[in-house]
Amino acid sequence: MGEGAREPAARNAGREPDLLFYDGGCGLCHRSVRFVAPRDPEGHFRFAPLGGETFTALVPPDARGTLPDSVVVRRRDGALLVRSDAVLHILRRLGGGWRALAAVLSLVPRALRDAGYDWLARNRARWFARPDEACPIVPAHLRARFAP
Repeated sequence: MGEGAREPAARNAGREPDLLFYDGGCGLCHRSVRFVAPRDPEGHFRFAPLGGETFTALVPPDARGTLPDSVVVRRRDGALLVRSDAVLHILRRLGGGWRALAAVLSLVPRALRDAGYDWLARNRARWFARPDEACPIVPAHLRARFAP
């Protein structure tokens, strides 16, 4: 097996990955997951749909109603990141040029970043086709990183 084909979990041994929860009925969310998964060779993230078994088991009921229905990151310390903070966290964890992009975007005040995020979230259903399934189709070597 070549270097690029090694299991991400093997390189991330001893560290619990962050969980990236996504809207299973959103085309943009599916594209986001399909973008992040192959760019995360260290296995920093596992993926699960919002409202799925993993989400219900790990996110307290009182927090669920306050979360957006797009992308939520649960860090390994249990903290929940939403909107632009979640996006910046994802970019930082991907490293390289994505980390540099996160550094630039973090200079924008959160209120403006979140306004842009909310605008995109409001329009995503019109711009991105609804997926046929809740879990994106991913290469076999990445499937173990998806939870119900």
